[in-house]
Amino acid sequence: MYVKPLPAEAYFEDVSGVGYCACAPWKPVVVSREQIAAEIARLADEPRPANGRRAALVVHPQATAPGLGFAPGIDVTINVLKPGEETVPVRRNSNQLEICIGGSGTVRAGGEQFVVEDHDIWNIPAMQTYTHRNTGSELWARLSYSNAPLLEKLGAHYFEEDPPPLVIDTEIATTTQHKNRYARENAPDFAVTPEGARLRGYEFLVDIEVLESKAIHWPWKAVRPHLAISGNPDARGILLLYNPATERRNGTTHSFFATLGGMPPNTPQKTAPAGHRHTSAAVNYRFISDGGYSIVDGERYDFGGGSLMLAAPSWTDHAHSYRPAPTGTVSLTVQDHPLHIGMESLIWQEDLNLPILTLGSQAGVTGYVGPRKRGD
Repeated sequence: MYVKPLPAEAYFEDVSGVGYCACAPWKPVVVSREQIAAEIARLADEPRPANGRRAALVVHPQATAPGLGFAPGIDVTINVLKPGEETVPVRRNSNQLEICIGGSGTVRAGGEQFVVEDHDIWNIPAMQTYTHRNTGSELWARLSYSNAPLLEKLGAHYFEEDPPPLVIDTEIATTTQHKNRYARENAPDFAVTPEGARLRGYEFLVDIEVLESKAIHWPWKAVRPHLAISGNPDARGILLLYNPATERRNGTTHSFFATLGGMPPNTPQKTAPAGHRHTSAAVNYRFISDGGYSIVDGERYDFGGGSLMLAAPSWTDHAHSYRPAPTGTVSLTVQDHPLHIGMESLIWQEDLNLPILTLGSQAGVTGYVGPRKRGD
């Protein structure tokens, strides 16, 4: 295959009169429960790696390196540990969200430690040293989601194994000389226009106000009673696993939100509703389900229970329908919604006959659920 060589130096590309690159979403793709189980078994049969990490990326066929992922900017990794096995400590600047899909184990991240069981969900913040140890008697399997593909595309993914402990010299950090030189409290900060333009000193760029980010655990036993699968008639169909450190971006990590949605036991199947679309991509893991189908940009994709699916590629019209299940249904949806809010790129169209809205940054827009007419 012929590959066009890269230019040796910067060059000019005339784009006069040319529009910007249009959305080019990846195709939906389904990975079955059986495929996931087979990969778990294969990893368990392999010799233990030196770093203890038995892992396999679930790679979308359209992904290209660097930044192999299941969706652009999102990777999904199957991780396996045998009883007694432990990974070496790792620190990296990508953030993670994980779900236990079999067995149990102990997670240590930063100053937090907790035991996780089947269906438990937790986050691992960036640059906090973490390890996983199988403290149970069965194979421990988990799915991990991270923003590493995006950072790899940017050439900015940092990681290290067995990092030294972080030591902050509080005596130096609190000296008057240090404060005067580096602290934002002593930096220039003044208005230059009535509209809000300001000038600030460099200290504001390096002495950023700290908002503590820590590992948080959502145990399935504590979460399940609030979901529709519990039979609670007042339960909402979708609930967000909220991390307070993400504030108005309403994330589970700073890159992703995780929602748990589903239906009560024996809910009759309905035709997939009219779809909606958004720039954030959504990956669904149907861990309690008898299957169903999704309609994405007019094409039908059938899925089974326990499947993983890129169910809503960015800016595709999508809707989902589940088969009735005696036990009810629960899906984990991971979506890079908080990332888009931070980039001011989250556009949303709840009804394709209604306007496209910029959620979170468009004056006068307080949500998509209210009645609107085109042009409002």
